[in-house]
Amino acid sequence: MKGLLNRSAENKQKIIIFYIDSNNNVTERYIRVLEVNDKSILAYCYYRKKVRTFKLENILSAGPVRKRAM
Repeated sequence: MKGLLNRSAENKQKIIIFYIDSNNNVTERYIRVLEVNDKSILAYCYYRKKVRTFKLENILSAGPVRKRAM
């Protein structure tokens, strides 16, 4: 997963994560990673339209955003 996060930061690519928020709800977020740290990532969240910090331990899964077929 860290490889995907690092690639998102390097290539400025949008990814999707499933994340446990502060209320213990699982949320789906589209993000663009800005910085990867030991315990968290700094990313632009398209849902909140803000730069947010996400704890790595709360990220359940991450993957590339698939382009829709026409």
